[in-house]
Amino acid sequence: MPINLQIALWGVVVVLVAGTLIIWSKRVFRPSDSDHELGLRMRSWWVMAGLFILAIAVNRALGVLFFGLVSFLALREYLSIIPTRAADKRMLLWVYLAIPLQYLWVWLGWYGMFIIFIPVYMFLLMPLRMLIGGETQGFLKAVGTLHWGLMTTVFSLSHAAYLLALPNQVNPAAGSAGILLFLVFLTQFNDIMQYVWGKLLASIKVIPKVSPNKTLGGLLGGIATTTFLSWLLAPYLTPLVGWEPLAAGVLIGLAGFVGDVSISAVKRDLGLKDTGNLIPGHGGILDRVDSLTYTAPLFFHFVYYLHY
Repeated sequence: MPINLQIALWGVVVVLVAGTLIIWSKRVFRPSDSDHELGLRMRSWWVMAGLFILAIAVNRALGVLFFGLVSFLALREYLSIIPTRAADKRMLLWVYLAIPLQYLWVWLGWYGMFIIFIPVYMFLLMPLRMLIGGETQGFLKAVGTLHWGLMTTVFSLSHAAYLLALPNQVNPAAGSAGILLFLVFLTQFNDIMQYVWGKLLASIKVIPKVSPNKTLGGLLGGIATTTFLSWLLAPYLTPLVGWEPLAAGVLIGLAGFVGDVSISAVKRDLGLKDTGNLIPGHGGILDRVDSLTYTAPLFFHFVYYLHY
């Protein structure tokens, strides 16, 4: 494992330890009703970060398997909250089978099939399978919601896994795992900083009808902080040079915001607060990876076309 990647992984552990100490200090010196939820959130961060670090530190196979499991859980959660027709029950098997096939292309490094399997083949085959059933009532809504869910939870997230399939030689600083760590860390950091800046800089509501707590101050503050951290970390974890780390920071900051509010729009449409309760203190798996569904494909192609 490249030394830069080792240092970065230990850095994540240090951040988690610092966060735990801060929450403990708050609970001791300034207790409040929010302490329990903060404690749950921190414990969940330890579990999520631990699994992620283990997945990328052992080998590529485990990393790909990890993201395949995340996609499965996210898709299952999505299918549990959207309305489906009785006629679509058999179709769901096809939808779930797309997960191992998509991640097989990732494991093989077969970029051509990886990039078209869900957007083209599943897009064409899913309506055909539905038509065989002969049910046309609600057909357009069903095929649209199922394919959007597949694109979001499987195709988009699989781009993060495909970073592990990129040649390590192009990024001697930290290998392909370093690029993945850079993406995931900045995406989650951006979520946190947009929340923090939103609390510190109460300002104009960006999209109050979708997410009333999102403010312009939070959006701009999060993007600025993420861009600075991208500029700081890129030389040690990625092949990005010159203007590229700054552009990557803006891209991740803005895309993370759009991914977050897109899932918020789905929840608001369905009248839900969270997409699930799988992760204590955070809600469902979609609540945690919503930003990554946008940052993963956009950042992947940014890096791929510039350096691969």
